Amino acid sequence: MITDPKKRFSNRVAYYIKYRPTYPPAVIDYLRQEINFSPTWVIADVGSGTGILAEIFLQRDNLVFGVEPNQAMRLAAEDLLLAYPNFRSIDGSAEATALAAGSIDLVTAGQAFHWFDPAQAKVEFSRILKPGGRVVLVWNTRRVDATPLMRAYEQLLDTYAEDYRRVKHTRVDRNILGTFFNGYRAKAFSNPQVLDYETLKGRLLSSSYAPMTGHPQHAPMITALCQIFDQYQVDGRVRFEYDTNLFYGYV
Repeated sequence: MITDPKKRFSNRVAYYIKYRPTYPPAVIDYLRQEINFSPTWVIADVGSGTGILAEIFLQRDNLVFGVEPNQAMRLAAEDLLLAYPNFRSIDGSAEATALAAGSIDLVTAGQAFHWFDPAQAKVEFSRILKPGGRVVLVWNTRRVDATPLMRAYEQLLDTYAEDYRRVKHTRVDRNILGTFFNGYRAKAFSNPQVLDYETLKGRLLSSSYAPMTGHPQHAPMITALCQIFDQYQVDGRVRFEYDTNLFYGYV
């Protein structure tokens, strides 16, 4: 298992691109309402990965700096977002973005903040933000107790994914957020996925903690996943329950 957080997804980029959920349009509508978000804002999407969150801002003509330390994911984003002239790919991290001081209207992080050093990221975000600039943290979070399927999937991870509990983003609690932000607000949006078996399998293997081919836990994990799918599928599909959780504030 790869322990360096900046390298953990290097062997999963194809799965990440194909199977990770995007974020609902309601996120942008909410930011317009709450903080007067505008297409003129300059965005730093930190831990931008393959560009899933960056793309929803690029679609609205924002200038977006995708800051990503993992080379494989950064190169994938450069390829996937080639059609957007306002995308800028940056080899950097939350703790050292390589962006100019006071150059950014909004810092975003999608599915990434739990990999950051919060104290160092706070200092760096404060440096690059313009006066009055904010930070928005977003996660697609499984509703682990919503249905029998979701409970079974969570049990699968507990059984076969050896460091799932150590790296899962729910480690980021109110105390951590309260220390990072100088006051914050939260909002949740429903964001379900309907998956066939191959998509469910790909979603599992896109997770940094899921054992890959060659690991002794990989084959039994896939067998268990197939059994779960067979038990809960309806017409060859299962419904994966997600909430998109958003937190925003000043740092």
